[in-house]
Amino acid sequence: MAPLSKAGAALAALRADLVGDVFAPDDPGYDEARTIFNAMIDRRPAVIAQCEGEADVVRSVRFARELDLKIAVRGGGHSVSGMSLNDNGLVIDLRRMHTVTVHPGSETVRIEGGAVMSHLDRATQPYGLATTGGRVSTTGVGGFVLGGGNGWLDRTFGLAVDNLLGVELVTSDGSTVLATDRENPELFWALHGGGGNFGVATALTLKLHPLPEISFALLMYQPDAGPDVLRIYREVIENGSSEVSGAVMYTTGPPEEFVPEHMVGKRLVLALLTYVGGEEALRKLAQPLVALEHEAEILAAIPYADLQCMLDDPPGMRNYWSAEFMTGLPDDLVDVFCELGDSVPVPTGTQHVLFPEGGAIASGPARFPVPYRDAPWAVHPFGVWEDPADDERCIQWVKRVRAEVRPWSTGAVYLNFIGDEGGDRVVAGLGAENLRRLSAVKAEYDPDNVFRFNHNIKPT
Repeated sequence: MAPLSKAGAALAALRADLVGDVFAPDDPGYDEARTIFNAMIDRRPAVIAQCEGEADVVRSVRFARELDLKIAVRGGGHSVSGMSLNDNGLVIDLRRMHTVTVHPGSETVRIEGGAVMSHLDRATQPYGLATTGGRVSTTGVGGFVLGGGNGWLDRTFGLAVDNLLGVELVTSDGSTVLATDRENPELFWALHGGGGNFGVATALTLKLHPLPEISFALLMYQPDAGPDVLRIYREVIENGSSEVSGAVMYTTGPPEEFVPEHMVGKRLVLALLTYVGGEEALRKLAQPLVALEHEAEILAAIPYADLQCMLDDPPGMRNYWSAEFMTGLPDDLVDVFCELGDSVPVPTGTQHVLFPEGGAIASGPARFPVPYRDAPWAVHPFGVWEDPADDERCIQWVKRVRAEVRPWSTGAVYLNFIGDEGGDRVVAGLGAENLRRLSAVKAEYDPDNVFRFNHNIKPT
C-alpha cells in the first residue's frame, strides 16, 4: 500500500481522469455502489471506479498497480462468494458499460463487459435471434460467459463459451488485447472457462442463433409426488430432442398469481420444461407430466427475454449455493434427491434444483476447459433466504445435499454454480491437465496474480 500522501494524489488524479465516477468510503453513494447481489457479503473497498469505457478501465488498472492495490472486477455482481468486491482494494465497476450491438446479417452480437442478461436478450429479441444465456436476467454476461455459461438454451445451442467469438481484454499492466481464434489463440482458449483470471473483459462477441419461437410448461405438485415427477421428467428429457430443457425443483410456494393460495409458503415441487419451438409440440411432450395429478399448470409460448426473468430473485437476499454434476439419474439417486427435497428449508427462497444437461453441451468442442460437458444431469442446491437467523440451517442444508449426491457425481463442476470451495474444486471445474495449461497463460498475462478475486488460477 502506498503512503497516504501518494495515495491521495493518485486518487485525485484518478477522479480527474475518469469519465465515470470514483467513490471512496466517505463519498455519498459509496454504500450503494458497493452493494451486490448476495446480502451476506459486506466488504469495504478503498476505491470504486465506475468505468464508462475501455479507457477508464485502463486508467483504473494502472492506478491500482501504482498504489499496489488488489483489484476486483464487478459486472452483474452475482458471484455468490462476493468475488466482485474486496476490502481495502480497488473495484472496477463495469455496470455503465452495457451497450449491446446486434449484427443480424452475420448473426453475431458485441456486448460490453458490464451488460447483464436482460440487456443482451432484449437487444437480440427483435431480430428473432438469441444465444445461450443465464437463467436470471440480472446476471452479468461477462462473468457468465467466461465461466462456461449454462442456461435454458444450452442443450440446443451449446454452452455460452461454445458461442464465444472474441474478447476485448485489459490485462494486468493496463494493456489492451483482442483474443480470437486467430489473434492470441492461447488466451482465447483460456477464456473458455477460465473466468476473469486474465484481465478485465471490456467487450465480448458471441454467435447468435435463430429463435423464432420458444414455449414453456410449468407444473406444480405436492411434495409427495416428487419421485413420480422426477421419473417421468427423466423420460421426457431422455426420450426428447435437444430442443427440450428445463428443471425440476423443490422450493417454497411464492406469493404469485399462478400459485394456489393453499400452496403459498408451503413446500412444493415444480417441473419446468422449456422448448425451442411452439406450444402445440410442447404440449405433446409435456403430456406425461400433465397427466400426473398436479396443483397448477401453465403452458404457453413466451418471448425468450420474458422467460429469462421467470426465476429472478429479489435483491437483498442471502445466498449460498453449490452443485454436483451427475453420471446419470438412476432410481436410487431419484429417491435421494427427493428425500433431500423433503428437507428444503421453508419458508425461504431456497431451491433444490435438478437440471438436464446433454444435447449440444455434450456434443460441443471438447478442447475447452469445461470438464463437466459429458454430465447428463446436474444437482444445484441453491440456498436463498432473508433472515440472518436462517444462515446456519440453509448453509448446512446445501452442504448436506452435496455430500449425499456425491456418490453419483462425475467429479467435475461448473464453477459459476459454486462459491469459494477451495482449490480442489477449482481443479474439478477446469480439469487438472487444463489447469496446468491455464497456469501458463496466467503467467503470461497476469504474472503477479493481480486478478485473483475469482476461482483463482495461480500463475506457473
